[in-house]
Amino acid sequence: MKKEINPQESNRAEAFSMCMSSPMPMVTLVKTFDVTRLVKVSKKSGVKFNMLMCWCIGRAAKDIKEFYLLPIDGKLFQFDRLAINVIVENCKNDISSCDIPYSDDLQQFNSDYQKLTAQAARECKSFFLEGHIIIGTSTLVQTEIDCIVNQYSAKFNNPFLAWARYRKGWFKTTLPVSLQFHHVQMDGGQAAKFLQRLQDEINAL
Repeated sequence: MKKEINPQESNRAEAFSMCMSSPMPMVTLVKTFDVTRLVKVSKKSGVKFNMLMCWCIGRAAKDIKEFYLLPIDGKLFQFDRLAINVIVENCKNDISSCDIPYSDDLQQFNSDYQKLTAQAARECKSFFLEGHIIIGTSTLVQTEIDCIVNQYSAKFNNPFLAWARYRKGWFKTTLPVSLQFHHVQMDGGQAAKFLQRLQDEINAL
């Protein structure tokens, strides 16, 4: 469920006043993660690395209140549910968009991930969830890259994380991840807190 709130009665009042009319209100942070634990769990359990990464993103974001706020068409909305969006290569060698509802239960999230991404690939249709705050993700596993900065169209203000192929080292495996977010939604401090939480969730998996 989403509801419109008065920006001036929220903790984002100043950011709304300063950044809502900005021609480029998006901010991008890049962090290199140690994903050694994630790779080991993926290989041992037979589940997809990308699914585990998406679940850890949801775990890291779920208790940060700014992630449930989003500016849309000049207004500020508050959400009470969270979902992770993934891009799926479909049967026409094109891409479809797929929203996965976040669950604290990893088995439930994995089940939804497998079912919905397979459906999107098979039917060549995008699947969207209404009433959820969506955290976008995109992966480019064809190569290793240092950073991804998404386009800004003023249509999609959702936080967005992107990564490519992880890098295997002698003692650990690393993955650079870009986080793009709207400055009305959060400041750099909250974004940095989320990125640290994401590393903690990966380590604790």
